[in-house]
Amino acid sequence: MVETEADVVRRQALRRMRIVATGLLVVAAVVYLLTLGSDGFWGFVNAGAEASMVGAMADWFAVTALFRHPLGLPVPHTALIPKRKDELGASLEEFVQDNFLQEETIRERLGVAMPSLRLGLWLSEEANAKRVVDEVSSVVADGLSRISNRHVVEIIQDGFVPRFREEQIAPLLGGTLQAALDDGVHHGLIDLALVELHGWLEENEETVTEVLGERAPWWTPQVLREPVTARIHVELVRWIADIRDDPEHRARKAIDAMLADLADNLQHDPATMERAERLKERVLDHPGVISTAISIWDALRRALTTSLRDPDGVVRRRALDEVVRYAQKVVLDETLQRRYDALASDVAVYVVKRYGREATTVITHTIQRWDGKQAARRIELFVGRDLQFIRINGTIVGGLVGIIIHTVSVLVA
Repeated sequence: MVETEADVVRRQALRRMRIVATGLLVVAAVVYLLTLGSDGFWGFVNAGAEASMVGAMADWFAVTALFRHPLGLPVPHTALIPKRKDELGASLEEFVQDNFLQEETIRERLGVAMPSLRLGLWLSEEANAKRVVDEVSSVVADGLSRISNRHVVEIIQDGFVPRFREEQIAPLLGGTLQAALDDGVHHGLIDLALVELHGWLEENEETVTEVLGERAPWWTPQVLREPVTARIHVELVRWIADIRDDPEHRARKAIDAMLADLADNLQHDPATMERAERLKERVLDHPGVISTAISIWDALRRALTTSLRDPDGVVRRRALDEVVRYAQKVVLDETLQRRYDALASDVAVYVVKRYGREATTVITHTIQRWDGKQAARRIELFVGRDLQFIRINGTIVGGLVGIIIHTVSVLVA
């Protein structure tokens, strides 16, 4: 194991406490020798010093026996940690699993911690939100840049296309179209198409009349073609304008009815469903489908990556504004906080239930890989300083008990 700076500090603290504990033992031994054979007051001091040595030695033996054989002697039931480190690791794993990775404990601690409020307060500060946005933008941009077109082609050919072939597209299209009709989504598209068509007809009168003239019967006199086609153009523009301006126009209702029939047929008419499937197969078999998809993806990726890498780009600025705004909303909305806290608790519980056992086995596996002496030194480094207080307390308490026993002996005698 590599010793860190923190380990060096711990080792120095352990050494100091050992010196203190051993120093008290030495003081007790000196006092005992100086007062040996004395009576009266010094007799009590001698008895206390003698008991202090006994207590200090007994506790030194007990503490040392945890990590090694005292004085190198193979006394039974000593060097417990090197000998039983595997059982210690298993017990520690079970202790963590039973006391820390329980659903009630996790939910209680997360409820007290209020993570959503703390995160909201932190992200409400623009500097913090900017750090998050910058990091996420950099990661996403790097991820997008690492996706090659070859990978996209493989995903489309090996993943999407076979899946599309297996799935019937007609019911999906029919259900989507029916949902759009129920919500009235198609009205906006029809309005847009009518506005664009009306504008195009007005701006391209010459083209329209030329096309109409070409479609006229050969026997139609040339002198009649121009006024007739011009009139047809005027009426066509007027008719499109009427449909555009009248939400209840019969043509609109006819379009609605046609779309409704198409949605129904796509879901229930075998002939229509079969034609949709054949169209799907022709599209999937067309060589231009993949190349078109790659071109669209490549253009989208380049545009998004460029914007994400620009610190002052639109994407980052918008993301920063949205993060700060939503964080402030979370801070002010206690209902939202409770919802996110509950979600965080559910996620934590799920992760612990699914992976908690695997996580705690790291304790056992790590300790099993340690050498026995190495494990003892490692554990002593963390708890040895506190264990030295046992030696100190044993010295002091032993001395007090010795004085009490000597007092009783004097009184009884």
